[in-house]
Amino acid sequence: MLPDPDDIAAAGAPEPIALYLHWPFCLAKCPYCDFNSHVRERIPAGRFVAALRRELRHEAARIGRRPLASIFFGGGTPSLMPPEGVAALIADARGLFEPRPDLEITLEANPTSVETGRLRAFREAGVNRVSMGIQSLDDDALRRLGREHSAADAVRALEQARAIFPRLSFDLIYARPGQTLAGWRAELDRALALAADHLSLYQLTVEPGTRFEAEHRAGRLLLPPDELGAALYTETAAVAARHGLEAYEVSNYARPGAESRHNLAYWRYGDYAGIGPGAHGRLSLADADGIRRLFATRRHRAPEPWAERVERDGTGLRSQERLDAPDPAREMLLMGLRLREGIDSRRFRARTGTALLDAVDPAMLEACLEEGYLRWQPRSGASAGGGLVGGGPALGRNDWHDHCLAATDEGRLRLDALLPVLVR
Repeated sequence: MLPDPDDIAAAGAPEPIALYLHWPFCLAKCPYCDFNSHVRERIPAGRFVAALRRELRHEAARIGRRPLASIFFGGGTPSLMPPEGVAALIADARGLFEPRPDLEITLEANPTSVETGRLRAFREAGVNRVSMGIQSLDDDALRRLGREHSAADAVRALEQARAIFPRLSFDLIYARPGQTLAGWRAELDRALALAADHLSLYQLTVEPGTRFEAEHRAGRLLLPPDELGAALYTETAAVAARHGLEAYEVSNYARPGAESRHNLAYWRYGDYAGIGPGAHGRLSLADADGIRRLFATRRHRAPEPWAERVERDGTGLRSQERLDAPDPAREMLLMGLRLREGIDSRRFRARTGTALLDAVDPAMLEACLEEGYLRWQPRSGASAGGGLVGGGPALGRNDWHDHCLAATDEGRLRLDALLPVLVR
């Protein structure tokens, strides 16, 4: 959990760090993927591990010795990394920061034989949570999605990972071409029977620059209508709940206590450092006047030019921009309303310097509360709080800081439409 914002303010303490390490290489490029991933005939693993280690040391010197809450190896396909490289990076991070006793260390993997053969070595390297890119348990769908594994491979990989790692998550994609509600229900039931404690379920979208975009434009890729997409989303939450997993974020489901602590840092707008090609970060750093401010960082995107810059300068940092009002408030609203717990009003002011009520359009807030798309609830999240009644808040303005603003189930279904008109 992130510390109380009042405690941070009182102590003048910086945010703990969530550390993201990007491995940009894959065996193949999936037709739906717009991530910064690249296919190489031969992966220069030694060079890129050395560059990641050097950039990590450079960034840690800038950030300072802060508490380290999580490490996330993402990609690309980080399970293609040599396990000894993963072990070295984990050891570096532990030495450069102050690891929390419950440090979460996640590595993304795919269920191919090349990668699953390394799972025990990754556990020995220090990884304590694995996230498997399953995407489907239907062989026809896997071929259509360009995946390199079969449904049987996926089941074997999940069983193997469950036996090795204390925590396991996996991804599935729904709203695929030709998918039915009954078919998705059966597939999801089968997936959840494999006893994962965390599941990420993403609706298939057509992203610019992907092969699926070209096929969609040419009429060769037909997605389900919006009504079926909404029904699939609703059914997803119902099936997950039957298996004991709660929707704690728009696309993420977990047993209580098994939420991704690393991703919660993003959604709660905590500090995170991004290392590697194309990695982004949000960091509170002291400026030239010694005042701690929030900065957005971005690394050079192309792998080889990034590595060249690290080898020459110690870092592949491409830009670092100070975030001034209203940008932090806007970003925190866009991220935080994805969470079932919503946005803590006190943390919002401490993090952005803006009162939550001043960051939203008051007329739209009133309308969303009256329509049941948003709600105010006590900071504990124990129950739903009041709303706007007769053009004014049911709570006095001085009491709003003790509450969280959260989207309801109906509101999260409509977030893409609500956020552009709600956020100032």
